[in-house]
Amino acid sequence: MSGDPHTPDLFGAPDSEPSRLTSSAPPPGPSPAAQPDLRGQATAEQLLELLARWTERGWLRPLDRALARFCHQQCPQASPLALLLVALTSHQVGRGHVCLDLADLQAQPDRVLSLPPDDEPLDDPPPTPADLLLGLTVPDCIAALHSSGLSNETAAAEPGPLVLTVPDTPGRSPLLYLRRYWQYERQIESALQQRLSAPVPVDDSQLTQGLSALFATPVSGDRPDWQRIACALAARQRFAIITGGPGTGKTTTVVRLLALLQAQAMGNADGSPMRIALTAPTGKAAARLNESIGGQVEKLDLSGLPKSDSLRDHIPEEVTTLHRLLGARPDSRHFRHHRGNPLHLDLVVVDEASMVDVEMMARLLDALPAATRVILLGDKDQLASVEAGAVLGNLCQRAEQAHYQPELAAWVQAVTGCKLPPELTDPAGRPLDQAVTMLRVSHRFGADSGIGQLARAVNQGDGQTALQQLQQADQAADIAWPQSLGRDTQALLDWCVDRLRPTLEWLAANQPPPDAERAEFDAWAQAVLARWSDFQLLCAVRGGPQGVDQMNQQLTRALHQAGLVQADHGWFAGRPVMVTRNDYSLGLMNGDIGITLQGPALGGAGDQYQLRVAFPTSDGSQAIHWVLPSRLQTVDTVYAMTVHKSQGSEFDHTALLLPAYRSPVLTRELIYTGITRARSRFTLLAGDAGLFQEAVNTRVRRVSGLWGL
Repeated sequence: MSGDPHTPDLFGAPDSEPSRLTSSAPPPGPSPAAQPDLRGQATAEQLLELLARWTERGWLRPLDRALARFCHQQCPQASPLALLLVALTSHQVGRGHVCLDLADLQAQPDRVLSLPPDDEPLDDPPPTPADLLLGLTVPDCIAALHSSGLSNETAAAEPGPLVLTVPDTPGRSPLLYLRRYWQYERQIESALQQRLSAPVPVDDSQLTQGLSALFATPVSGDRPDWQRIACALAARQRFAIITGGPGTGKTTTVVRLLALLQAQAMGNADGSPMRIALTAPTGKAAARLNESIGGQVEKLDLSGLPKSDSLRDHIPEEVTTLHRLLGARPDSRHFRHHRGNPLHLDLVVVDEASMVDVEMMARLLDALPAATRVILLGDKDQLASVEAGAVLGNLCQRAEQAHYQPELAAWVQAVTGCKLPPELTDPAGRPLDQAVTMLRVSHRFGADSGIGQLARAVNQGDGQTALQQLQQADQAADIAWPQSLGRDTQALLDWCVDRLRPTLEWLAANQPPPDAERAEFDAWAQAVLARWSDFQLLCAVRGGPQGVDQMNQQLTRALHQAGLVQADHGWFAGRPVMVTRNDYSLGLMNGDIGITLQGPALGGAGDQYQLRVAFPTSDGSQAIHWVLPSRLQTVDTVYAMTVHKSQGSEFDHTALLLPAYRSPVLTRELIYTGITRARSRFTLLAGDAGLFQEAVNTRVRRVSGLWGL
């Protein structure tokens, strides 16, 4: 294959049908290759050559092209159209979709695929997917797949690499999957249906008594207590979801739920406590839940519950990552626990469930016995996982309207005293609807909170109101939009340096002497890590002038020039790093954040420092995990981090930097997630009001077949 962008026209349409790109006046210079005619006499080799050009320009991943080539080798009869669909399905998985919606592809290929990319150079562009698909219909795609030998509509005895589903339900589109992801969705669907069809028997009077003991606030007739309702609904289900925005009390609710369920278990005839696991998708999220849940358990009044004297000891506080829970095997997609070697647990709680991709959710459910209860906690409106799938978002599509069946609403009122609004009931509510509770009252952001109002406007897709709130930011103490910083890079760097300065100066001023005890170094490192959450710069994109890569390089240089760090590259005290790949030998997981410090020297050399990276342990203790920099092979500097990587974290002051150009990642969910990382103050760094408003008006839509449960 030639790498020359001016490859001779190998993709021309047959003589009987001129190419759709042909014009009466040829452009100057070498003629760009025309697209293969997928309805005519194009060959697979021509299509693969075009895929190679797309890969060279960064439109496709090498993996996408390699899969199409492999399928051609295995099924030589597969048409160019079928091979194109293989590559595009793989491309969609790389963008976070579980499958390819053929109807959407036919109607709006550019929008569905985001090809060509928005930053595509204008010189000699190759034919686009839209060019190739012009005039083709969904039946054409289905016919090509059926004749290719690559796809099966069911789990055939000799399955192909693709699965095509053609739903009978009106309004649903044919979906094309890579087989592995179709299997993940079916595993999830089967596990959830099994649990939803087998509710847990509940003694209503005991449940009412337990709720009254845990929720001291009297029930108001006109304002449902959604935390109380969430506990009641989860107590009767083997699968439940508790969703809500920041400050709505998800952790408070689940701690009370754990006490309620554990009290019921210990009050049974055998008195055996439930075996419970608390877990989160990343080490950072696990550490945060560990810290917050420990404090909640200590404050919980259990006096009104059975076995209250010993109950607190059986409410778990230790949180682990999903990888650790399942027993991840190094350098493998496999885990020690699976259907053949299940986890012996009665209940699993998954926090920050919006970050769990379809593969990990399938692996978790596969490793749990059918009787094990599963509770998902998370904000349905946050960004989905980096990997393929948006499981929590898919399962919470109807959470706003609830769709509780009237008999369930009557039961809720009987056991909790809370009357559900009539608009939230639906005689046709689905089984999944009855297991989902949305917490609707934020205790963090009050009615006068600028952050809260801005987050609500963004979440509702009201770009105009959100923009007005930012333009009137001087009326709110906790939001700001200094527009000049979005246009002046040097001013932005100076502004960020000023906000990082207090922490870096405190770090240097309070460093223990080299002969200090290990406990003193640990306490200092804990304080540094706590102070590091005072300010965080978030970037929407990784590449480009406003991307996280360049911002980290420029910030490191600016901090060095300001005398706040000792170097502008390599390892130095004051460099924050994030682990980007699980490292089981060190006990570090993707997403763990540490700070490089002059730590205690190895071997007891008390008269000198040694550069080491301090990571917080995920067990909620005050211990520090000190790691030599030379042992950290896959880390990124994180003076700035992507919004995706910030999930599961909170910062006192969060600044969100948007790029100066359109990008598929600029969506409502990204803006909302960035805003809600802030505890006390949020600053938008954007020079283009139109781009911000357009992002708020754009929703993420991850294609999936998880619906109708």
